[in-house]
Amino acid sequence: MSISIFETSVSSYIRQLDNFSVILNKAQLHLKNKKIDENVFINARLFADMLPFVKQVQIACDFAKASSARLAGVEIPSFVDDEKTFDELLKRIKKTTDFLKTFKADHFKDSEKKQISYSAHGMDFNFIGKDYLLNFALPNFYFHFITAYNILRNQGVELGKADFIGKI
Repeated sequence: MSISIFETSVSSYIRQLDNFSVILNKAQLHLKNKKIDENVFINARLFADMLPFVKQVQIACDFAKASSARLAGVEIPSFVDDEKTFDELLKRIKKTTDFLKTFKADHFKDSEKKQISYSAHGMDFNFIGKDYLLNFALPNFYFHFITAYNILRNQGVELGKADFIGKI
């Protein structure tokens, strides 16, 4: 049995982004119960040279939408990085999952062999579809997702592995 690029990308992204919405809602409740200004969490970092929480969420969403679009051969929607609240981050996650839900498995026909080339941050990237997804896009998505999770955990939000994994 084989696993498709669609299942490995879009289905996984939607599941994790849905989990992350639940995590953000838990964090909002924590902020309310502890009477903490949400800017403390929005701008929190694990270490001074790391990106803040808000950026981690934005980048995780960006990897989900961009990699899916590249693999499907469609235009990547542009989202302005202007979120300043948890509600705005939740809207970004929803915009991302709404975009991902427009895809069907047939959008990814032969995408495992597709040439993926683009430039970002002054670098040129060239991949074959399967390698792009498995060795670049998914690891980056999960890195930023787990970093955001860890920032919340570090700030005292009571989260565990079950929150990260979600309902099985």
